[in-house]
Amino acid sequence: MKHSLLHKLLAPCAGLLFAVFLWWLGTLWLTRSMPIASNLSPLRAFPELFALLGSSLIWEHTLTSLQRVLAGLGFALLVGVPAGILTGISIGFAQTTGTLFQFLRMISPLSWMPIAVMVLGVGDAPVYFLLAFAAVWPILLNTAAGVGQLDENWLLLSRSLSATPWERLRRVILPAIAPHILTGVRLAIGVIWIVLVPAEMLGVSAGLGYFILDTRDRLAYHELMATILLIGFLGFLLDQLARYLHKRWFQR
Repeated sequence: MKHSLLHKLLAPCAGLLFAVFLWWLGTLWLTRSMPIASNLSPLRAFPELFALLGSSLIWEHTLTSLQRVLAGLGFALLVGVPAGILTGISIGFAQTTGTLFQFLRMISPLSWMPIAVMVLGVGDAPVYFLLAFAAVWPILLNTAAGVGQLDENWLLLSRSLSATPWERLRRVILPAIAPHILTGVRLAIGVIWIVLVPAEMLGVSAGLGYFILDTRDRLAYHELMATILLIGFLGFLLDQLARYLHKRWFQR
């Protein structure tokens, strides 16, 4: 048991250390032809990361980004869950919107950036739109899949007990499809986190994406690499949190 636990801890660490070693070799090779590449080295990035973590400025940018993630996810849930339920329940709605949803889903959210800025202006609004647009599809599709797997007998039983449509939705449908919604949320968080950084390059004055641009403009490439590490770490924590909530729901 202890050997298995030790292996589970050591194996990921070995993979990470190997990746850092390759990273160091790559920057060493680049430095021969591009001296400034030495600032991209892990020998500069990791000390800078610890320095950033002790700065209140980076936490302000981080909290701003996390607020945008929550807002985008909230808007995606408000649209994706009802649309997913309708898609799963109504054959007519599914046939009418199926092709449209698949078409829109295949459009990169980042391709909407110029239009979002033109319509919504510069600021948080276009960022919220891009994040919500990116996140809505995994939530919608997983919700629809959950409704499609509902046991018809439960719905028949609720009708025989004279349950209103709202009572059927609240007491039968939503509890049954909650695991599918959580799966969609977990996938949506991953997509949002990827879209977040370029979306925050739309003229906002705070956020991790903005900070990436700021470090580039200042040629502070050691800070840039440290910020990239921080973004990866925060994304990993968000995914682990989503996994934990998903696991806890199934253990209920």
